[in-house]
Amino acid sequence: MLARAAVYLRMIKFSHSVFALPFAFTAALLAAEGLPSWNKTFWITVAMVAGRSAAMGLNRVIDRRIDALNPRTSGREIPAGKIKTAEAVVFICASTLLFLFAAYRLNPLCLKLSPLALAVFILYPYTKRFTWLSHAVLGIAIAGAPVGAWVALRGTFDPEIIPLALAVVFWLAGFDVLYALQDVEFDRRAGLHSIPRRFGIRRALLLSRVFHALTWLLLLLTAVMFNLGAAFHAGLVMVGVLLFYEHRLVREDDLSRLDIAFFNMNGYISLTVFGFTLLDVLL
Repeated sequence: MLARAAVYLRMIKFSHSVFALPFAFTAALLAAEGLPSWNKTFWITVAMVAGRSAAMGLNRVIDRRIDALNPRTSGREIPAGKIKTAEAVVFICASTLLFLFAAYRLNPLCLKLSPLALAVFILYPYTKRFTWLSHAVLGIAIAGAPVGAWVALRGTFDPEIIPLALAVVFWLAGFDVLYALQDVEFDRRAGLHSIPRRFGIRRALLLSRVFHALTWLLLLLTAVMFNLGAAFHAGLVMVGVLLFYEHRLVREDDLSRLDIAFFNMNGYISLTVFGFTLLDVLL
């Protein structure tokens, strides 16, 4: 059973939860103006994990034929036959039901908004078939993390959370552009769309840097709106350094360190934002 569970965790890239979950907790801290209750924290975590599991499962099922044709992704669990499509659908349904139940336990507005989140989860895998803006749609999907946590604590959608949500949109879109660099040739053959395919590698790298510069500015605006202190600003300096280093790792003529730039740096960035927000709240 543990071995089988590990296969499903690999299918949904469970380790990549480090990207969105810290931003949900960051928004929860800001919404609670301190430490949220353990009950709210628990159900936010359940909603996040279940929602992300459903989203990734949908992505894998919808893209299974494309993944089978791409040498980089042909070893994924569904194309490789490690998980049957029907089994993945059952997993998606179970994750979706758990997501809806967690939303119900949080508050009525979370439950009302949950179908919208599911609609974005379904939409995203199809966007690469018709638009190079698919990176932004993925960013919007992940930005549901801080928005959802805010609504879970406040019971309302308020403009104060918009800068943090937009920071997540541009941050995610920026590093998803970098991730897409490795599939430029396949995307051309398969008729798929992305910023690297549309604009070329050099311009894609430039756009990724612009997106991440906007991320940093939006985090700064978040600090101003919530009157955050020295600890958060120290974290902002670290985030700036990490973003700078991430883009030093990837060059037009050298994509060999793309995995480090994609996973390590962005995991550190999300944890840094959360960690220094927590420190600011505690101080």
